[in-house]
Amino acid sequence: MNKVISIDGTTLKKMFINAANTLDNNKELVDSLNVFPVPDGDTGTNMSLTMSSAVQELNILRREEVGDVVEAVASGSLMGARGNSGVILSQLFRGFASKLKSEKTLDTVGFAKAIREGVETAYKAVMKPTEGTILTVARETADRANDICESAKDFDDFLEDILRQAASTLDRTPQMLNVLAQAGVVDAGGKGFLYILLGFLKAIRGEEIILNGRNRPMPVEDVVGEDIIDEEDLKFPYCTEFIIKNPKGDAKQLKDTYFGLGDCTLVVGDERIIKVHIHTDKPGRILEEGLKLGELSRIKIENMKEQHRSTIEKEIEQKEFGFISVVMGEGFMDLFKDLGVDSIIQGGQTMNPSTQDIVNAIEGLWAKNIFILPNNGNIILAATQAGELSDKNVFVVPSKSMPQGIAAMIAFNSMQGAQYNLEDMKEAIGNVKTGQVTYAVRDSVFDDIEMHEGDIIGIAEGRIQTKGEDVDEVALELVSSLAEDGNDVITVFYGEQVTEEQAKALADRLKSEMPDCEIEVHYGGQPVYYYVISVE
Repeated sequence: MNKVISIDGTTLKKMFINAANTLDNNKELVDSLNVFPVPDGDTGTNMSLTMSSAVQELNILRREEVGDVVEAVASGSLMGARGNSGVILSQLFRGFASKLKSEKTLDTVGFAKAIREGVETAYKAVMKPTEGTILTVARETADRANDICESAKDFDDFLEDILRQAASTLDRTPQMLNVLAQAGVVDAGGKGFLYILLGFLKAIRGEEIILNGRNRPMPVEDVVGEDIIDEEDLKFPYCTEFIIKNPKGDAKQLKDTYFGLGDCTLVVGDERIIKVHIHTDKPGRILEEGLKLGELSRIKIENMKEQHRSTIEKEIEQKEFGFISVVMGEGFMDLFKDLGVDSIIQGGQTMNPSTQDIVNAIEGLWAKNIFILPNNGNIILAATQAGELSDKNVFVVPSKSMPQGIAAMIAFNSMQGAQYNLEDMKEAIGNVKTGQVTYAVRDSVFDDIEMHEGDIIGIAEGRIQTKGEDVDEVALELVSSLAEDGNDVITVFYGEQVTEEQAKALADRLKSEMPDCEIEVHYGGQPVYYYVISVE
């Protein structure tokens, strides 16, 4: 086999595509490593969708030098990042790209330095980095890469060596995180990282990895209301989208230029790329202004009179406050809308929205202050990243469950300022304990509780609290473990697998066992979880 001492952009592009395909082909295995043995493990899916977004950018490249390739990967993964694992992966690629953006070719020394920069960038993006995760696997891989890069000049030897290091670190993750040890699994994100390195290595060896043909999850769509008007009243009929590479100005400068030239305007980005979306009647002028900042790519102009008959965003006076909430379940959606949420993004445990999904929702709101309720711990990072990409005044309320999100909305007071409201909403979510009843998808041990596939399990505040064979019995035990002196309101949200009669019967049993508590029952309509229970 010929030695590969230096790689060009074309080879690097093949490496990333191979990595994306390898990860996609194995995403179900990565999903199965979720420390909770519940049917919503999504680390592999989130990482795969994030990489798919990067590949979309790679597929439209006109130049394939190293710098162009890494910039495409960084920008694509940034806008397509889903879940914590996807956000961390996008930050790894962002740091990797920052070291190589001016390079035409790459050797092992440059590759090693870029990996280290990626790791440092990813660690900075996480408020409280946890060892025993993808961060650890990537860090020790980067350390090994920098130790050997001067002597291991052949990319085949170099990648094989650091892949072994990554595998070794991954095997040790249960020793670093007790939850992994108890569940009998290694870290899912770290496993996904291994598949990326494996894809790199196989590309260097001339092996092309083909997607195995499994269906991809459908993208999350932002649910927004639309008003029907006469087609002739469509003032800005051309939906114009493009990306500016290596801009000579910033996103806010360009957005100010576009003022008055259209509506539904979205201009976001950083020093490497700016993404533009605008409805206008002057698409040529929009492109001309964009060209002043740099090279345009992914240009798309659609006539909405032909493709979206009679659709336009209603012009309204700018609101003081706007709200975006990530919600799963028809009943929960109705509850959040009734509480004043403007934009619902469908998602949660079974499908994390991407950074781009959240950015779209932010830019679609005409409000001075925008609050985002992620309602899931795995979405908070993506929401924070989306807020940073927007020039609007965005506040992320760190709600980790839909009951916490409901409590935050109830605590909101329109007579207060945004910062005061943020503090009150944070305090409100701290007063809510959330329980969930679902089922085990595999045999596992977690928190010293041995579970078997099909067992009904009760999760209290992110920890598996109880198990059994009967849904209602597990729910009763779960509430008993959550309720303490001072808790006087228990709310039961029943899912799509539970009838109203079953939920009311459970509520009656709760009332008999906890006569001093107020018991409420609402339809949540959530998938996966029989019950979501709030204790306040």
